[in-house]
Amino acid sequence: MVALDADAYPRALRTFGASASQAQALVVVSAHWETEGEVAVTSSEAPPLIYDFYGFPAPLYQLRYPARGAPGLAVDIVALLRDAGIPARTEPTRGLDHGVWVPLRHAFPDASAPVVQVSLPADAEPSEVARLGEALRPLRARGVVLVGSGGLVHNLRRVNFRAKEAPVEPWAGEFDGWVASRLAARDFGGLQGWRGAPNAALAHPSAEHFLPLFFTLGASLPEDGITSVFEGFHHATLSMRSFALRE
Repeated sequence: MVALDADAYPRALRTFGASASQAQALVVVSAHWETEGEVAVTSSEAPPLIYDFYGFPAPLYQLRYPARGAPGLAVDIVALLRDAGIPARTEPTRGLDHGVWVPLRHAFPDASAPVVQVSLPADAEPSEVARLGEALRPLRARGVVLVGSGGLVHNLRRVNFRAKEAPVEPWAGEFDGWVASRLAARDFGGLQGWRGAPNAALAHPSAEHFLPLFFTLGASLPEDGITSVFEGFHHATLSMRSFALRE
């Protein structure tokens, strides 16, 4: 539903996008695409949108985000991954899932930068996802923005769908605060041990929404500063915390 919102979170994404308006391309790892065996990379000239959700209001399915693909960049990504010892392939038919196009509609509304999506390895450990970011780090020198799209607290069974502005549940706030403190300390290794954090099993019954964080961290440089993009919760338990790492 964030795609239809116009409150503080979308505004924060737009402010971030304006600060990165010179992006030559966007490469996104989303929680909503996992592949077995090889990492897959979208290589369509014009990737369609995937409306991979059910039972929501009709206007949500009418939204568009006409971003171009970047087949040449996709080939380069596969080469970088293979050079790092990560099996990878191009995927010419798959589109962009809502973990990609929903935030990008707010952050980069003119859709002028081409978009490539990279899959998460199924059942990956944080270190494996960090390797993806490390392998693709050289793309930053070409003006490519590397994006991890997930959620720092994501347990749909504990969401208060009736009240978007409901008070944050203590267990959710505690886990979110633990992540924030590790980020502030640049304790990226400590974050890889996230399953030992307070309330980790409640915050993430499954890991796929947390793992894109490590793609971003893997792509970081020692001199990067950490900039907060947004801090807050929706529906009592969904952390919308977002941040950027940049020189």
